[in-house]
This record gives sequence, C-alpha cells and structure tokens, in this order.
Amino acid sequence: MASRRQRSLASAEAKAAADAAAAAQARRDSGQARLGGGVMAAAMVLWLGLQWLGGKYGWEARYAFLIDLAAIAALVWSLAVTWRIWQRRRTA
Repeated sequence: MASRRQRSLASAEAKAAADAAAAAQARRDSGQARLGGGVMAAAMVLWLGLQWLGGKYGWEARYAFLIDLAAIAALVWSLAVTWRIWQRRRTA
C-alpha cells in the first residue's frame, strides 16, 4: 500500500501533467485564433482591393461574384475555427 507521501507526490505529478497539457492546448488555440484573425483580415483587404480593381477596369459581374464567394468561404472557415476554439474552451 502506498504511503501518504507517495500518494501526495503522485497527485502533484498528475496535476503538473494536466497543467502542462492545458498550457499546450492554450498555445495551440492562440495560434489557431491568430490564423483565423489573419485570414479574416486578409480576406477583407483582398476583397476590397479586388472589388475596387474590378470597378476600375470594368471586369464582368461574374468575376465580382467569384471574388465574393471566395471572401465568404474565407470568412466561413474563420468562423468554423473560432467556433471550435470557443467550444474547446467552454468544455475545459
């Protein structure tokens, strides 16, 4: 049978391992959050720039719709990443 000191040491080691795992998950989440934010910002800047270029050079409307769909896809992906991060933090 384990002594009180051994149980206490095992408990402290388990807590340290859990804390390390939580810290690693927080680092991964922050990296994912930065990526999602960067994609959102880049999508908006590119969308605005391409819409302006399309208007200036008289591109056909189908190109404007294609640009719109690409921007929507980037924003939906960013929303999905943000949702996953939020759900993981909510359950932790």
